[in-house]
Amino acid sequence: MKKQTPSQKKVAQVMHEFKEGELHSGKSDKIVTNPKQAIAIALSEADELKKEKK
Repeated sequence: MKKQTPSQKKVAQVMHEFKEGELHSGKSDKIVTNPKQAIAIALSEADELKKEKK
Protein backbone atom coordinates (compact mmCIF):
# COMPACT_ATOMS: atom_id res chain seq x y z
CA MET A 1 0.00 0.00 0.00
CA LYS A 2 1.31 3.44 -0.91
CA LYS A 3 1.90 6.05 1.74
CA GLN A 4 -0.09 9.27 1.65
CA THR A 5 1.74 12.46 0.81
CA PRO A 6 1.46 15.40 3.21
CA SER A 7 -0.91 17.09 0.75
CA GLN A 8 -3.20 14.06 0.67
CA LYS A 9 -3.20 13.92 4.46
CA LYS A 10 -4.15 17.61 4.64
CA VAL A 11 -7.04 17.14 2.19
CA ALA A 12 -8.29 14.16 4.17
CA GLN A 13 -8.06 16.12 7.43
CA VAL A 14 -10.00 19.10 6.03
CA MET A 15 -12.71 16.88 4.52
CA HIS A 16 -13.05 15.08 7.86
CA GLU A 17 -13.55 18.44 9.57
CA PHE A 18 -16.22 19.28 6.98
CA LYS A 19 -18.07 16.02 7.54
CA GLU A 20 -18.02 16.58 11.31
CA GLY A 21 -19.36 20.13 10.87
CA GLU A 22 -16.22 21.73 12.31
CA LEU A 23 -14.74 23.38 9.19
CA HIS A 24 -14.72 27.18 9.35
CA SER A 25 -14.37 29.54 6.43
CA GLY A 26 -11.25 31.69 6.81
CA LYS A 27 -10.93 33.59 10.07
CA SER A 28 -14.68 33.91 10.56
CA ASP A 29 -16.83 31.68 12.73
CA LYS A 30 -19.09 30.63 9.85
CA ILE A 31 -19.24 26.89 9.37
CA VAL A 32 -18.79 25.60 5.82
CA THR A 33 -21.90 23.77 4.57
CA ASN A 34 -21.13 23.59 0.85
CA PRO A 35 -19.07 20.52 -0.16
CA LYS A 36 -17.57 22.37 -3.14
CA GLN A 37 -16.32 25.11 -0.84
CA ALA A 38 -14.82 22.48 1.49
CA ILE A 39 -12.95 20.92 -1.44
CA ALA A 40 -11.64 24.34 -2.48
CA ILE A 41 -10.40 25.01 1.05
CA ALA A 42 -8.75 21.58 1.23
CA LEU A 43 -6.94 22.03 -2.08
CA SER A 44 -5.86 25.55 -1.12
CA GLU A 45 -4.38 24.37 2.17
CA ALA A 46 -2.64 21.46 0.43
CA ASP A 47 -1.13 23.92 -2.06
CA GLU A 48 0.17 26.03 0.84
CA LEU A 49 1.95 22.95 2.19
CA LYS A 50 3.70 22.44 -1.13
CA LYS A 51 4.81 26.09 -1.21
CA GLU A 52 6.19 25.88 2.34
CA LYS A 53 8.22 22.81 1.41
CA LYS A 54 10.15 24.59 -1.35
